[in-house]
Amino acid sequence: MTKIGVFRTGVPKRFGGYGSDTREQIDVARVVAQADGGTAWVTGLLNSGAYVTGWFSQQAQEDVFGESPDTLVSIVLAPSSHAVKADGGYRITGEWRYNSGSWHSDWAILGAPLHDAAGNFEDNAIVLIPRSDLEYRESWYVAGLKSTASNSFLAEDVFVPEHRVLRVTPAIEGDYPGVDERSEAPYKAAMVPVLEAQLLGAHLGMGQRVLELVRADASKKGIAYTTYERQSDSVPFQLALARAALLLEAAELFTYNAAKEIDDATQAGGYLDYATRARQRGQQAQVVANVKDAIDILMTAHGSAGFAESSALQRFWRDQAIAARHGLTLPDTGLEVYGRWLATGEEGNPATPFV
Repeated sequence: MTKIGVFRTGVPKRFGGYGSDTREQIDVARVVAQADGGTAWVTGLLNSGAYVTGWFSQQAQEDVFGESPDTLVSIVLAPSSHAVKADGGYRITGEWRYNSGSWHSDWAILGAPLHDAAGNFEDNAIVLIPRSDLEYRESWYVAGLKSTASNSFLAEDVFVPEHRVLRVTPAIEGDYPGVDERSEAPYKAAMVPVLEAQLLGAHLGMGQRVLELVRADASKKGIAYTTYERQSDSVPFQLALARAALLLEAAELFTYNAAKEIDDATQAGGYLDYATRARQRGQQAQVVANVKDAIDILMTAHGSAGFAESSALQRFWRDQAIAARHGLTLPDTGLEVYGRWLATGEEGNPATPFV
């Protein structure tokens, strides 16, 4: 995949990447998911890591991509660490789980709450750390996405220079250290919507593939304890297929509507307002819920054979079920953000500030 340039999707063009927009990033992961959900998840996350690197200072971008556009960057936004101000930067100690693509990454973007020398909180941030400065721990023992190597990185008093630190509060409003009027349009996107959207391609691809596999078997497979010799002749099966297909179609429409809004805004030089960002949190959460519900319907309609370890169906079912639990796209969290705005018209929520 590296050889054919799959992981150059998020890399800025000036370093030999493709500088892809939101829709293109979604499409790449979606195609990969037709073969394997775990590989698609790694594709989306590593391309997201490369893309977010394009927000860091010009010097940080040069550190990462100066020698090769095929440098791989994993990304974990959760601030599970402690960073204290030091001369020229911060010293960081912490452990970050769920580094998808950790087997392969050369750098990592990691969440870090910043503190001054006296220990006072300054802001949440994300920092760029080379893989060589991090310890590694196998910790990814889960039911699905087994191939993603979403293991742990650990840091013990690692120094991170100031130019590899990106503060979250200004970034949420579109203030990125490495982005100016000369930067390519895709890197001017609204922070939270674009990061969410980059996760959706894997979901769409897995849902689409499950639908294709179930339809392909419908004319060759009967229904136990009935007289149906072909599932395709069963009205309940037909109804299940229709429900699942429409859930997936709605997920696709929500996804590409969000991508279009994000990409149109970057091309026009604008930044999505809070109302649009809140709605996108709701819509993108609904995408994940729709795909999960569709796959559940299809697995039941197909029958118990789909849960055999030899079946590709159960692998897609497990992979998407785990991906659906990612904190950034948890359905209830996204709906809470949107629902609160609909109910009150107020911007911001201390419980869910990441909008």
